[in-house]
Amino acid sequence: MAAADFKLKICCMGAGYVGGPTMAVIAANCPDIKVTVVDISEKQIGAWNSDDLPIFEPGLLEVVQQVRGKNMFFSTAIDETIEEADIIFISVNTPTKTQGIGAGRAANVKNCELCARKIAEVASANKIVVEKSTVPVR
Repeated sequence: MAAADFKLKICCMGAGYVGGPTMAVIAANCPDIKVTVVDISEKQIGAWNSDDLPIFEPGLLEVVQQVRGKNMFFSTAIDETIEEADIIFISVNTPTKTQGIGAGRAANVKNCELCARKIAEVASANKIVVEKSTVPVR
């Protein structure tokens, strides 16, 4: 299916424990939606493009194999994928703060902010942005 044939295009920033599995399920259930997971880590993207996934969830490899290269893609081309997307998920690491107000309790949202700034820098049209990251629990 050519890029123009997809009804909707999703970009997921972050190829970890939240982004990868979530996007695989979306791609498996919505074949007319193009899902691209992007990350700055070539190693992480390389693992998602192989059969040696960087994380284990029962059945995840089979789901990824079913959709990879059809309507699910993994890439380091962040700017291009942001520009193409209609919806952008921010699914990056939000570790517990180690210093300052909320240290030991609050989430460090620096990575979320970096993603938001990248979207603002690159996007030339309106985007729907969804924040879906891990949150520390104490």
